[in-house]
Amino acid sequence: MQIVLLTLLLVFSIAADSWADIYRYVDDNGVVCYTDAPLDKKAKRVVKTESPVIQGDAPGSSTSEDIRSIVLDKASKYELDPSLVHAVIKTESNGNPRAVSRKGAMGLMQLMPTTASDLSVRNPFDPEENIDGGTKYLKYLIERFNGDLILALAAYNAGPKAVERNGSVPQITETKQYVKKVLSLYNGRTVLPVSSAGSRVPSSVPRNEPIYKVLTEDGSVLFTNSPHYSNKKTTPRL
Repeated sequence: MQIVLLTLLLVFSIAADSWADIYRYVDDNGVVCYTDAPLDKKAKRVVKTESPVIQGDAPGSSTSEDIRSIVLDKASKYELDPSLVHAVIKTESNGNPRAVSRKGAMGLMQLMPTTASDLSVRNPFDPEENIDGGTKYLKYLIERFNGDLILALAAYNAGPKAVERNGSVPQITETKQYVKKVLSLYNGRTVLPVSSAGSRVPSSVPRNEPIYKVLTEDGSVLFTNSPHYSNKKTTPRL
């Protein structure tokens, strides 16, 4: 029996910043929701905000001791250089655990909703869960592209299928700039040893499903991988 999990995110507001805690709950259809408006009594707060939440880049704490400790642990677990993981975190979110991109990517390593779900990341705003999922996915991509870090980073940004179709880094300005920035921060080898330790991820991760943006009647923005959710008008984002 195939179980389909639709993971979606209710972004805080259309404004650039706002005050908002983030809650997680599962609705009657089994859809996992992240929202700043907990309509369900069983909603669990996963992020407590004591200052304005800023979408996108914000002054972060990627050099803080707690995140350094998590990175060291996960990098060792998946046999990656911790400096590489730090470089990805700096480029993706500037070290902000609450970062949310306009496309719906979440947390320190900016996991898309479907990817987070497939990697069993229940709370993408929790630094340890997010870094574990992001490092595992990065390791998987390095294995998939035979140790070629440049292609793996391009796939982290644009998706593995886009890299495979192009045969190299896709001619996408954002992706080229992304790879260049990570490598400049990392300043390490671009060809890495390949092993199978810890790199296995669910086969559904590379499917590269589209994420849709829904503007609800109250002005909230909703990201979902279902274009038919609540019969709302949707716009493809990826």
